[in-house]
Amino acid sequence: MNYDNFTTFNVKVENAIAWVTFDYPPVNIQGLPMLADLNMLAQKLEADRDVKVVVFQSAHPEIFVAHADTNFLKDMSGTAVSRDEVKLLDLQVVLERISKLPQATIAKIEGFARGGGHEFALACDMRFAARGKAKFMQMEVGMGILPCGGGASRMARQTGLGKALEIILGAQDFDADQAEAYGTVNKALEPEAIGPYVEALAQRIALWPAESINACKQTVYASIDKPIDEALKDEAYWLYQATSQTPALKRFTWADEKGAQFDMGNQRSWPDMVVSVQAVN
Repeated sequence: MNYDNFTTFNVKVENAIAWVTFDYPPVNIQGLPMLADLNMLAQKLEADRDVKVVVFQSAHPEIFVAHADTNFLKDMSGTAVSRDEVKLLDLQVVLERISKLPQATIAKIEGFARGGGHEFALACDMRFAARGKAKFMQMEVGMGILPCGGGASRMARQTGLGKALEIILGAQDFDADQAEAYGTVNKALEPEAIGPYVEALAQRIALWPAESINACKQTVYASIDKPIDEALKDEAYWLYQATSQTPALKRFTWADEKGAQFDMGNQRSWPDMVVSVQAVN
């Protein structure tokens, strides 16, 4: 798969990991060129089963992804429409496509991620933020609108209602540690630690079968979007999809016939054994 010719970022693929580095001077603004690039990237990734993890990062020393470009925001109609007439915005469509990628997606945030940039991070599966560098904000309420790239919709899923409204209506900067406390990032890390941590996590995830990564991801998302009975049915559905498309049955047979599952040494060392079992195909 060719990942060249993007305008707002570059892509480097190594060991089943796609490293996507935003590099769109002067401030990595989230405008139509970036949305077009992200849409094309999603189209390629959806068809690429060799890439298992996507890490989003930035070449800018102070900015991850900036807010949405006011040039396309101001072109929106100022006239209210009925619920029957409303359509999804381009920003919502593209970020939802990123959210639904079959790969695991990680945002490595080492700079400002405000407005649409924060919403992009929320559309990723996991987020890690560098202390002293990452800054987050939803400023839309002060501009007379609301977070409209999935921020208002995804925020409460991460934080709960009260904290989501504190972030959205407060319209203030918050740092990596506060983001961890809110629940909008997985972990706050020292600047020198975030790179090795994210790389190690990405490399570990990239060891697993692409089909089981996707099955796990789809099931977890179903758990927050559906009632529990429907979510459990999704869990069963994706189990069958994964079992039929991965070496799962061979690995279960190996564990049974070799007696591996009854060995206390293996019970004590599952983190290592789950890596070694990748050789059973």
